Amino acid sequence: MCTRVLWDRSGQGVLVGRNMDWMEDMRTRLWVLPRGAQRLGTDNDPNPLRWSARYGSLVATAYDEATTDGMNEKGLATHLLWLTESAYGERDQNVPALSIALWAQFFLDRFASVAECVEYLATQPFQVRPQVDPNTQRWATVHLAIDDPSGDSAIIEYIDGQCVTHHDRNYRVMTNSPPFDQQLEHLRHYQGLGGSQPLPGTTEAADRFVRASYYVGRLPAADTPMQAYAALLSVMRNAAQPFGVPDPTRPHMSQTIWRTLADLTRRIYAFESSFSPNIVWTRIDELDFEQCQRLDLTSAKPIGDVTDRFVPAEPFAFASA
Repeated sequence: MCTRVLWDRSGQGVLVGRNMDWMEDMRTRLWVLPRGAQRLGTDNDPNPLRWSARYGSLVATAYDEATTDGMNEKGLATHLLWLTESAYGERDQNVPALSIALWAQFFLDRFASVAECVEYLATQPFQVRPQVDPNTQRWATVHLAIDDPSGDSAIIEYIDGQCVTHHDRNYRVMTNSPPFDQQLEHLRHYQGLGGSQPLPGTTEAADRFVRASYYVGRLPAADTPMQAYAALLSVMRNAAQPFGVPDPTRPHMSQTIWRTLADLTRRIYAFESSFSPNIVWTRIDELDFEQCQRLDLTSAKPIGDVTDRFVPAEPFAFASA
């Protein structure tokens, strides 16, 4: 499911676009999650990861039980995408456990930069634990992208039970299968990217990876933030999945149901539903991170700047592994 593209040469700061592709409505809402929240990595393991949220964040949820995408008040952003090849390994109770539903949220809560995230992973390992999606009865097999206002980027995957981190600011694009190192090798076969083959046109994840890499590398610098947002959205729409009957065995080939655009420099987070003509955006710096708040994107049908439209709400419960 999904495509993520980072654009750090916009002339208007560091921007990140993300398409969410899925087979059904995720009942996504936007949540303001406060500083100081106490988290438990999972409630069914004798050695869960425990932490307190250092930073507040704005997140987009799946079924109000997992953070799938978001940005914290320092401009660090996380994006959870499907990867069929993910394999999290047998449980090692010598290291703390973290439910996959909280994987993206952990980094938003604790860190201000990609470098901090990567250093933590290298020195204080934990073990991400998978779960069965109660709505689809499928194992949630995902990988994670992290980016920050400096333009730094990391892709984190679990392959054959091992946590693999790809850390380089040149890693601007991420889709789904195959794993990231194979995507990079595949990329080199195409015109303008090191090879001779013409750009591919299918909606397969590897083809979207190639097209998004090609087009974001050729976007002209913009004169205004609005021009930059429109330019990046043009790439995201090129990589979007059309509506149709999804293959239940391949959820990553489902239609694009929503997309986000994160301005990491100005800390603006925009959301666009495929079922609504309205784009909404939130100014992170103007949010109150002292309390939990929520914005319903379906019944209220908001439009434009929704920073002041969030309402106090009881926190949702993250799904355990």
